[in-house]
Amino acid sequence: MTALLSPTTGLDTGVIGQAATLCLKREIATYPKPGLVSPVDSGAHHDMDAEMMNHSADVLEPFFARLAEAGAAGAEMDRLRSIGIEAERAMMIATGGVNTHRGAIFGMGLLCAAAGFRARYAVPGTLGRVVAHRWGADIVSGPVNLHSHGRKVARQHGAGGARAEAAAGFPSLYSVAIPALQDGRRLAPLDTDAAQVHALMTLVARVTDTNLLYRGGLEGLRLAQEEACAFLEAGGCGAPEWYTRAVAMHHAFVARRLSPGGCADLLGMALFVELQES
Repeated sequence: MTALLSPTTGLDTGVIGQAATLCLKREIATYPKPGLVSPVDSGAHHDMDAEMMNHSADVLEPFFARLAEAGAAGAEMDRLRSIGIEAERAMMIATGGVNTHRGAIFGMGLLCAAAGFRARYAVPGTLGRVVAHRWGADIVSGPVNLHSHGRKVARQHGAGGARAEAAAGFPSLYSVAIPALQDGRRLAPLDTDAAQVHALMTLVARVTDTNLLYRGGLEGLRLAQEEACAFLEAGGCGAPEWYTRAVAMHHAFVARRLSPGGCADLLGMALFVELQES
């Protein structure tokens, strides 16, 4: 990793980029996650595996650092968006055209920019609050990719998706994902995977994941949410048989081609926020 220093503060924004990529890799390494890629298998994805996703995360590291540097320089949303477009182009080249991390480029990228901005200007509050106050209006009013899966689903089902989540300061991170990580660690203090699976299941149960909507429609989304709720009601990762239940749920999602990719992005982002705000 090459250090990227802010000319105004000496802030090593490369460290922020490294942390973002590390957290994406921690999400990839987690198992069992329903329908998602892990080192064990490719889940409901026939076109990618953990090796490809880890390579994608590595390719994105310098772009996350550049987004942190742009945030530290007080950049507007147009500048962040242009770096994000470059990052997406590099991802597509690295993966042979497979969309491994488009959602993470957007969400994690904004959090990296917020981390740079907060460090430069010593502003109070969470990274989510920085995103909402600094760029929220431009996130909502900015150009839209009308052909993206998330946008198609948003038009069809009225789901807010990643743009609404970011503009509001990522409420799903702070009200769902991070508390669920803490609960998971309390229930299974010696098992990192267990806490992260617990957080992911909580996200699936409570967040309208546009990836699930795209792949399974309203029926698929409802099924996924019901399965995740049942897992949590049975004790989540605190139940003795949690691992067996999670594996069975994973296979059921794969059979229906369901994959909560948006929730996976939120898990990686929650891990990043914990590192930055601890």
